[in-house]
Amino acid sequence: MPEKKKRMLFIVNPKAGTGRIRIALLDVVDIFTRHGYEVIIHPTQKSKDGLEKAREYADKVDLIVCSGGDGTLDEVVTGLMQAHSRTPVGYIPMGSTNDFANSLFMPKDPKAVAENIMQENVYRCDVGRFNHQTFTYVAAFGLFTDVSYQTSQDLKNILGHLAYVLEGAKRLLDIKSYHMVVESNGRKLESDFVYGMVTNSRSVGGFKNLSHDVDMNDGLFEVTLIEMPRNPMELQQIVSALLAAEDDLEIVHTFKTNKISFTCKETVPWTLDGEFGGDHLNVEIENHRQALNLYLTSTKQLPSEP
Repeated sequence: MPEKKKRMLFIVNPKAGTGRIRIALLDVVDIFTRHGYEVIIHPTQKSKDGLEKAREYADKVDLIVCSGGDGTLDEVVTGLMQAHSRTPVGYIPMGSTNDFANSLFMPKDPKAVAENIMQENVYRCDVGRFNHQTFTYVAAFGLFTDVSYQTSQDLKNILGHLAYVLEGAKRLLDIKSYHMVVESNGRKLESDFVYGMVTNSRSVGGFKNLSHDVDMNDGLFEVTLIEMPRNPMELQQIVSALLAAEDDLEIVHTFKTNKISFTCKETVPWTLDGEFGGDHLNVEIENHRQALNLYLTSTKQLPSEP
C-alpha cells in the first residue's frame, strides 16, 4: 500500500506585510507537497480567524504552518493552547516587523523558510499566559505599545517599521503613567510607570532587549519597567538606553522571572504580540516552558534545550 500522506493546515494572512506571500505561495505549497504533505490552504478572512482554524484542526493534521505577521502566529499558538494540542507549528514571517522571527534568526526568503520547516527540526519554545489569554513573545503596556494595533495595515505595508516610529512620535508630548504594584518571586516594586514589557524575545519593535542573554526556551521572561521621567532630558536618556540596550538608569528596572503580577487602581490597556490585549486592573503572567513545538532551522546556533 502507498504511504499515507501527512496532512498540513496552511494558514495564510494575505494582507500581512506587503503581501509578498502571494508571489511565493505556489512555490511554497510545491515545497510542502514534494515533502509528502497534503496541504489545506486557508486565507484568513477576519480577526481571530487563524485562532479558530488552528483550534478546529489542532489534532486533525500533522502540522500547522502560518504565514503572516507576529499577530498571525499568536492566533495560531493561542488556538493550539486552547485545544491543549502539541501539534507542531511552522512559521513563515511576512509582517512589517517580525520580532519573533528575527529573535530566532529565521531566513527572510519564504521559500528558504519553507524548506527549513520541512527539515522538521523541533525547537521547543516558551509560551506566555496572560490572565486567561496567550502570547508568544511580548506583553506590554504604556508608551508606544498601542502603536502597532492603531497603525493602519496600509500604512504598515507602505512604510514598514517607520510607520511605528512616526505614529509613536506623536505620543511624546502626551506621556501617561500608571501607578502600579508589581510583584515577582519575592520582588515588589511600586511606582508610576510609563512603560513595561514582559518578553520572550531578543527585540521588540526594533528595540533590542535590555537582557543580553536571552534564551527563548529557558522558562524565564525578560522584564523591563520604566518609571515616569522627571524631565525631558531623562526621557531622552531612556530612549537612548533602549536604543543602545543599556540598563544603567535608576528609573529603568530589568530582571528575569517565570511569573509576575501587576495591580493598578485604573484599567491599563495592554498589547499582546502587537495586538490589543484588553484593559485590565489586575494582570498575572506566567511562563509555560517549552509549550510550543516549532519546526525551526535557524541561521544561527540557538541554545539547546535544558
